[in-house]
Amino acid sequence: MPAKIAEELIPEVLTEEPAVGDETPAKELIVVSEVLPETLTIMPFHPRPVFPNVLMPFTFSGERYLELLKDSWENGNRMFGLVLVKKENPDDLFASELYEVGTIIKIFKVNVPSDGVIQILGQGLQRFSRVKTLQTEPLLRWEVAYHPDPQTKPSDEQKAYTLAIMSAVKELLRLSPILQESVKMLLSQMTYDNAVTLMDVVSSILGADPDKLQDLLETFDLSRRSEKLLLLLKEELEVMMIQEKIQTQINEKVNKQQKDFFLREQLKMIKKELGMEKDDKTTEIDKFEARLPKLKLSEEADKVIQEELNKLGMMETHSAEYQVTRNYLDTLTSLPWGNYSKDNLNIPKARRVLNATHYGLDDVKQTILELISTIRKRGSLTGSILCLVGPPGVGKTSIGRSIADALSREFFRFSLGGMRDEAEIKGHRRTYIGAMPGKLIQAIKRTGTANPVIMLDEIDKLGASFRGDPASALLEVLDPEQNKDFLDHYLDVRFDLSKVLFITTANQLDTIPGPLLDRMEIIRLSGYILEEKLQIAKKYLIPRQREQHGLSEAEIQISDGSLRMIIDKYAREAGVRNLENQLKKIMREVTLRMAEKKGETFKVSTRDVEKYLGKPRFNPEEIYDEQVPGVTIGLAWTAMGGAILHIEAAALSTKGGGFKQTGQLGDVMKESTQIAYTCVRALLDQEKAHKTFFEQHMIHLHVPEGATPKDGPSAGITMALALYSLATGKAVPRRIGMTGELTLTGKVLPIGGLREKAIAAKRSGVFELIFPEANRRDFDDLPAYIRKGLQVHFVKHFSQVLELAYAD
Repeated sequence: MPAKIAEELIPEVLTEEPAVGDETPAKELIVVSEVLPETLTIMPFHPRPVFPNVLMPFTFSGERYLELLKDSWENGNRMFGLVLVKKENPDDLFASELYEVGTIIKIFKVNVPSDGVIQILGQGLQRFSRVKTLQTEPLLRWEVAYHPDPQTKPSDEQKAYTLAIMSAVKELLRLSPILQESVKMLLSQMTYDNAVTLMDVVSSILGADPDKLQDLLETFDLSRRSEKLLLLLKEELEVMMIQEKIQTQINEKVNKQQKDFFLREQLKMIKKELGMEKDDKTTEIDKFEARLPKLKLSEEADKVIQEELNKLGMMETHSAEYQVTRNYLDTLTSLPWGNYSKDNLNIPKARRVLNATHYGLDDVKQTILELISTIRKRGSLTGSILCLVGPPGVGKTSIGRSIADALSREFFRFSLGGMRDEAEIKGHRRTYIGAMPGKLIQAIKRTGTANPVIMLDEIDKLGASFRGDPASALLEVLDPEQNKDFLDHYLDVRFDLSKVLFITTANQLDTIPGPLLDRMEIIRLSGYILEEKLQIAKKYLIPRQREQHGLSEAEIQISDGSLRMIIDKYAREAGVRNLENQLKKIMREVTLRMAEKKGETFKVSTRDVEKYLGKPRFNPEEIYDEQVPGVTIGLAWTAMGGAILHIEAAALSTKGGGFKQTGQLGDVMKESTQIAYTCVRALLDQEKAHKTFFEQHMIHLHVPEGATPKDGPSAGITMALALYSLATGKAVPRRIGMTGELTLTGKVLPIGGLREKAIAAKRSGVFELIFPEANRRDFDDLPAYIRKGLQVHFVKHFSQVLELAYAD
């Protein structure tokens, strides 16, 4: 409130002589002897109570405070009651719940600066308690009863308490220098005779909780008050001692660190003067320069490194740019510029390494041996980027390390699955905080050679986002004509990747962009038949699992019959990962039984398989043993490998006919069903016995496993034979699988994935197959162990399919 308004409300404030002038020291108590009023205007106060016998300044702001002070000033005695707030009203402090006991305050001086904040100097006179409330508006007034302290000579007990209090306060002042100036002089004037004043003054400087201080104010008996005050002092002393202990520990630690720092700096300066040690910057530069003679730098790289070294020498070590330049030079000089590992050119040795780690995979092994022979002839290997495509678990990733071992090269693998940022491939620009090279440069740095084998796993699962397209960034990496000058954003210097052998893996090729796919040599890993899985389990999986579970060959033996049962009924997938998981279950069960003392050696026979693995996942009923009209067996290709596909057809009597398909078929497969329907209907129109069948029946064609999407034209002849079998009522007499695209005129066109389909048929126990004539060459190229046991027919027309299906 402005000073002018305050002067109007309290005109005597600046004119009447105060009881204590400006020159009165704040530390001296004023002796007051007046008649105390029976009624008091009450002022709510927080955060702590005010004690009698204490002279202290107060600051208030607001109309109601000004009004209360004016009332106290004008009633002649300049007194009001100060009571601690018990439960505050956030909207109006004057409406808060108050304690019953407070302190009467005598005003000695008032000052109202221009900002309207009221400053008063007042002294607590005596304790009072509320008798009753006289009014609440406009000001709160109580009728009060006073509780004066006794003026008699203190007893011996009181003297003891006083001595203990003074001793505790002196100890408190020793621990808290902040209180020394304000209380030291006051305590020097205290004696046993003014114990009441001593307790009030000490109470006012305590940092205890407000409710504990209020309890002290409400304790009228001196002995009890002395006891409570002493307890509070002891609590305060304990807190201060803990604080002092913590502060001492911190100071000792800081002082030790400072001492060590100064000693290290002095030692460093002494060694520098004696020529025994260099500073950090010189040491770093010397380290980088020491690496250069071992590197075969390109002209561009050598120029950039020299420029960065000169720049580093002129920088302050504490600058941010110094760290950026230092890290950049560390990366540049850590790369194996021109350093190549010596390739293994011994073809028989390479063949032994490949055969020792993988069974089958002849195509991959043959390609690796061809690469080695090329290196022997030419002296180097450039332009070879292999892409291993196949279902999960067939050994795509593990063959990469075997290739590196066969070539005696370093190996580095990282997955591209889910990668969405092209900076992962080409690095971040150095202008960004935390910039680092791309994965390829990091791989070169970690392997320590410029010609490692780098496997890019899951290349078919690359993503794209607003940060860029990693697949496009890989175009430069996987192009033999471009990767000899590969430019990483972080390095900003061209690095030769042409000597690196890149191997990529994928489950399918459909999601790989065409330009990227065009740069790679595709090698397909189709999966394994039962005999191959059996050999893989015996030679690789079982020995590895024995070792991992701490078992010896004598402790567990699994018969060939058991392995065949596990493969056929629990792990029919194209790969061997699930087969290995089943073997793990058996090994774990064996270790448990050994721990429970249920045996020392175990032989797993066909009768024991279900005890270890539970009920079979695959049952023979999946292949229709009963010959039913309208049911045929097809062969399909999936990303998981080949699979058999059942086609079912049913007829319902109706007028006008009709045709529908179910089984979550794709657009191409739906068109294939329409072609099969039209082709068979045209064929049966020439037979009187079945000419009206389609006019009198609604045909329903279904492909089971409806939750699995299916697409492609290769089931054409299978669906046509199912419709023909349904219409004629003649079931296919033998278990025969087939695949081939069908035209409206009945011609059978070639299909893809023949290897996978042949393996799936053999794995599922279907040994008689029908393939398009155009796929004869593909079948002849299959390894002998796949072709063995299969009876294959090649057809050009659907009529030949009918002849083979219903041949006697």
